[in-house]
Amino acid sequence: MRVVVVGAGLGGVSAAVGLHRAGHEVTLYERGTELREAGTAVVITPNGVQALDELGLGEYVRSQPMLAVSGGLRDWRGRPLLVADVAQALQAIGTTAAVSRARLHQALRAPLPAELVHTATPVQRLEPDPTGVTVISDGQPITRADAVIVADGIGSRLRGQLFPDHPGLRQVGRLDLRGMLPHPLGLDVTGLLAGILIDRRTGSMFGLFPVGESDLYWFTDAALNGAPPGADEARRELLALMADWHPAVPALIEATPPADIYVDPIARLAEPLSSFAIGRIALLGDAAHAMTPDLGQGASQAFEDAAAVTRHLADAEPADVAERLRRYDAERRPRTSRMMRASSRQSRLTSQTGATAWLRDTLLRAVPRRLATRQLAAMWRI
Repeated sequence: MRVVVVGAGLGGVSAAVGLHRAGHEVTLYERGTELREAGTAVVITPNGVQALDELGLGEYVRSQPMLAVSGGLRDWRGRPLLVADVAQALQAIGTTAAVSRARLHQALRAPLPAELVHTATPVQRLEPDPTGVTVISDGQPITRADAVIVADGIGSRLRGQLFPDHPGLRQVGRLDLRGMLPHPLGLDVTGLLAGILIDRRTGSMFGLFPVGESDLYWFTDAALNGAPPGADEARRELLALMADWHPAVPALIEATPPADIYVDPIARLAEPLSSFAIGRIALLGDAAHAMTPDLGQGASQAFEDAAAVTRHLADAEPADVAERLRRYDAERRPRTSRMMRASSRQSRLTSQTGATAWLRDTLLRAVPRRLATRQLAAMWRI
């Protein structure tokens, strides 16, 4: 069966490999000029690792287990709010890892034959008919497919064409900065790893995860007022905002060159899609269910999508496609819709300020460490 995958991000590449291994004739189209993943790092939770295992792609992530002692929530000074035993949580739920996006992408795409990949090929339109789908690029038909998997990211053009009445993306009024750097000599961050610092005064937060044995991945979430600034300006503003935080926080931001800092206004789908499948076309990853990053589930949900669509199309014939993709939709849409809502709730929890935030912090401090460890395990197990 001929299957086209549009978009070569982490989810698209995983789906292409899975469908290729299932015996289908797969073609992967990517608008970029090369097959790569830009950015810093990504946290893969146990459900994402299990999905990669199902696709036969879990080896790299399992080779990069998280090296951290404690995790959870702390205040802006680094004082414990809801702190858990990471080793114990991981023992209960399995592998969680923070890995380089670029290295992960390389590992995921390695099994895909190069001749199946077409870069610098933006897919502008899909024209379905009863027997297949015509794929249009640069105004011209470039191929026919029995099934098309749309994995072209949070700003998906094809999603807007398939669902013209959907309100699309919604900015949430917050700004995300991310950076990755070698662990600075002499800087002790042991107590902050795999944790989130939150500030009840401003509603800002800072997260820190170890990547391998020598790198650190950090990210922030702060209020966005006006247009998103460039990396250099955003870095200066963040340093001013977090000047009195735990000393490691401004030190890490200052040690990261502006060229290695990624700045994004946080956005999510305004509402869940009414379906992930329209006839012979299915959506996957952020194109289907873009959510806020607060639960760290974006990549893991894309991997679950890739595993599910591969499973449902594994032995399909062209005449079976629409029904198989309806089954994919029935499996994936309810779960990802719940995840979208849960991520938004988590965002509201950590960005609170004033008396509400003071009460939140007081209640979090009252939670015993053993219970906090179970809660962390439950969050990562999702």
